[in-house]
Amino acid sequence: MINFYEVNETNRMIEEDCLDVRTITIGISLLDCIDSDLASCKKKIYDKITTVAKDLVSTGEYIEKEFGIPVVNKRVSVTPIALVGGACCKTPEDFASIAKTLDEAAHTVGINFIGGYSALVSKGMTTADELLIRSIPLALSTTELVCSSVNLGSTKTGINMDAVKLMGEIVKETAEYTKENDSLGCAKLVVFCNAPDDNPFMAGAFHGVTEADAIINVGVSGPGVVRNALEKVRGENFEVLCETIKKTAFKVTRVGQLVAKEASKLLNIPFGIVDLSLAPTPAIGDSVADILCEIGLEYAGAPGTTAALALLNDQVKKGGVMASSYVGGLSGAFIPVSEDQGMIDAVVAGALTLEKLEAMTCVCSVGLDMIAIPGDTKATTISGIIADELAIGMINQKTTAVRIIPVIGKGVGEKVEFGGLLGYAPIMPVNPYSCDAFVNRGGRIPAPIHSFKN
Repeated sequence: MINFYEVNETNRMIEEDCLDVRTITIGISLLDCIDSDLASCKKKIYDKITTVAKDLVSTGEYIEKEFGIPVVNKRVSVTPIALVGGACCKTPEDFASIAKTLDEAAHTVGINFIGGYSALVSKGMTTADELLIRSIPLALSTTELVCSSVNLGSTKTGINMDAVKLMGEIVKETAEYTKENDSLGCAKLVVFCNAPDDNPFMAGAFHGVTEADAIINVGVSGPGVVRNALEKVRGENFEVLCETIKKTAFKVTRVGQLVAKEASKLLNIPFGIVDLSLAPTPAIGDSVADILCEIGLEYAGAPGTTAALALLNDQVKKGGVMASSYVGGLSGAFIPVSEDQGMIDAVVAGALTLEKLEAMTCVCSVGLDMIAIPGDTKATTISGIIADELAIGMINQKTTAVRIIPVIGKGVGEKVEFGGLLGYAPIMPVNPYSCDAFVNRGGRIPAPIHSFKN
């Protein structure tokens, strides 16, 4: 049973170790907003979001004051817009106008981000899917709070390499469209393999078609709490290490369960899941890389990093699933470069490379996240990086993702400032050799043999 004692027990974690509820996200179905007339569709979208989410911000603020738990972000995710706008959108510009409607609705209800400017194309693209994808650069350059995601592959379907090729071009085009802001649009764009329907974290959140009309999903985060707990067992064996991580993850997830249940009751919207991811911020001490160092590495990226991250991810999940009725989303350890000061330090020291980050994604929660690369990187190279990451997800039956930022006008050795939770990042070098012939083949990479389980 969750009680006030458990909340009071976490006060020190909140005050000293950067424990927070990273987001309360309302997922909203827009399937009933589909209309053959674009103006009518946009009006229905605006009206539904501003009605269902009208009390989200005030509810989050109330929970913060009532329980003393920081609720950093209040967000909304919606049904993938490629599905919603297919009947009325005939051009990329039509879809981009829906993005503006989403942005207006987000500003009206006062949330931090809105996700779901998305398409699901793991096996093929409809006309609407392709139009939405081609509209992404315009949409992200003319909105402020809209986030976009595209699912390009899955264990069941394989990888849509036509879409992978297109997304390399779209990432590069989005960078160009937002080059005056250091290509910030790419920070709001992520591609997936095995994208979950109930992820509360941006930029990948969308409201899956299997979900209820509206749902409350909560994301908790406490890298600093885990690091502090491990400091107290420094030098102990792996059994003690694992038990400490599990116990800490349990306490952190209980906070998320409490907030999710309270938000569900106050908003009269069903509770969906708690995502128990360790999501870092640029704040000192709020770093997944620092946890890896506390486990025994000089820097993230040193030999042993992948094993340490695998251990961390597994123990976080084992502790978290005991603390919540429903665990979902991405759940595990995030390794974004720009949002984690320890990761930034490792890159600057030369300990952490793009290739090592890719290896780490085999065992972490998501994938290559918030990585800045030279602005002159070819679109086909970006597609190749995406394909590599999707293959890891497909073969290992896990979610993987790529959020990569080719910063126009900047090269290796420079850094880029994104601000806020997005932090700053050093520009990382990319393998210079060509994969053009591979990317340009077209078609699909088939699903792996172990996908046939019917």
